Amino acid sequence: MKRLLFTIISVLGSCTFSFSTSRGAEIDSLLQLLDKTIAKRAIYTSEKEKKINEIKRLLAHEHAPEKRYQLNNTLIAEYQSFICDSALGYIDRNIQLASTLNNREFMDESRLRLAFVLSISGLFTQASDVFDSIEYKSLPHHLKVFYCWGYIRYNENLIKYTDHPKYETVHIQEIARCRDTLMRLLGEDTDTYLKEKSFKLKAEGAFEASAEIQTELFKKEQVNSHGYAMAAMGLSMIHKELGNQSLQEKYLLLAAITDVRLAVKENESLLTLAIYLHEQGDVNRAYNYIQAALDDANFYNSRFRNAVIARTQPKIEAMYLTKIEQQRRNLRSYALAISVFLVVLIGTLYFLYKQIKTVSRARKHLNTVNAQLMSANHRLDEANLIRERYIGYYINQCAVYLDKLDEFRKSVSRKIKAGQLAELEKLSATTATLEKDAQELYTDFDSTFLEVYPDFVEGFNALLRADERYVLKKDHLNTELRIFALIRLGITDVNQIATFLRYSIQTIYNYKSKVKGKAAVDIEHFEENVKKIGTLRVE
Repeated sequence: MKRLLFTIISVLGSCTFSFSTSRGAEIDSLLQLLDKTIAKRAIYTSEKEKKINEIKRLLAHEHAPEKRYQLNNTLIAEYQSFICDSALGYIDRNIQLASTLNNREFMDESRLRLAFVLSISGLFTQASDVFDSIEYKSLPHHLKVFYCWGYIRYNENLIKYTDHPKYETVHIQEIARCRDTLMRLLGEDTDTYLKEKSFKLKAEGAFEASAEIQTELFKKEQVNSHGYAMAAMGLSMIHKELGNQSLQEKYLLLAAITDVRLAVKENESLLTLAIYLHEQGDVNRAYNYIQAALDDANFYNSRFRNAVIARTQPKIEAMYLTKIEQQRRNLRSYALAISVFLVVLIGTLYFLYKQIKTVSRARKHLNTVNAQLMSANHRLDEANLIRERYIGYYINQCAVYLDKLDEFRKSVSRKIKAGQLAELEKLSATTATLEKDAQELYTDFDSTFLEVYPDFVEGFNALLRADERYVLKKDHLNTELRIFALIRLGITDVNQIATFLRYSIQTIYNYKSKVKGKAAVDIEHFEENVKKIGTLRVE
């Protein structure tokens, strides 16, 4: 039984199927925070929409083309990571405004924004056409920076989209060339320059130096800003190369939490985190996070992100479904084990119940036997006492009567020798002596009986009606009491009673009938009740 219980408890203990690692408290706390943050995505989306609607309200009351252009840019900045189609719509409006204003700088800026949004939405051919249509050399300095930055992102996204070593080499070369150009355009003391330098060092394999620069830049970013999320994502990728899993996961979580709070639907961090957790075996969270990433991609309407998710989602879902099926099998095993346990438990309880009933019956029987034994012992004590008292009494009486008989013999002998025949005849004819001896016998019997059963008369009277009860005269029993005293002593033979009391059998029956007629109740069992009267005095 103990072995079965141990087995079942061990099986139930293995039911803990959730992912468990040696993560620190900080990582666990960040994971819980991300779960809570994802649960509130609708709230963050609503806040984002309120912010956008406020800008739209300003735009509706603005008529100056230049100011409308700037407000459109603000909306593009909000939409380019929120809803792709809306961002493209406001870019088209700005292209029209730039054309209306005949403003070349506005036109180039808008087309660069168009190329960037097209690339992050997966329309790479269209994005490439836009980049090709722009005269780089004629761009002002700040738009050259924007061009290089956008072209780097375009090639990075193409690498992720194609996901094939054969095709990534050319894009890696383009990124390196364009990054060198960008760094020449930037001042070495600017954060943007340092950020690109960090990425360059990472690409060259100088991960420690890259991490050092990125860490310092990360400290400067405002918490819950897009820059903070991007910096955290960059640090996570560097620590992945360094093999620092805890820091990789920490910064990836910070990036994901920030992206969700900012309602960033073009969300790389959640997808990357889902892939990482899938590799670590945390199937539940990997499944939940990739579902959230897919929801964001659908909301954003990004073919690029959907394509990347489509490569990973089946693996995560397959592992998740395998786990669910394993849990179902485990549950069936647990249910079977519990059923067996319950059957054994019920059987054990039934066995214990039967044993208890058996013990209870045995105890009752034992109590009955003990009661019977006590009653038998009491009767034996009573019989022994009666035997002791009455044997002693009758030995004494026999001795007395032997003495009297011897005295009578001697008297007869003397009278014969003296020739006193008349005296002998007279002596043999009288019964006075016999009556006297009989009376002495009954008196001694009464006193001896009342010594043994001092409450006999009281108990006997209790069986009679109140007006028919006997009053004892100086420890002397009358004939009725004497008859039932003999019955109390166990002498129930009427012949013996009649002989002892020197009455006829009929007379004894008459006395008994007379007394029973005085009984208060239960005449049929009157004699049995008489046998139960009296407390035995044991000294």
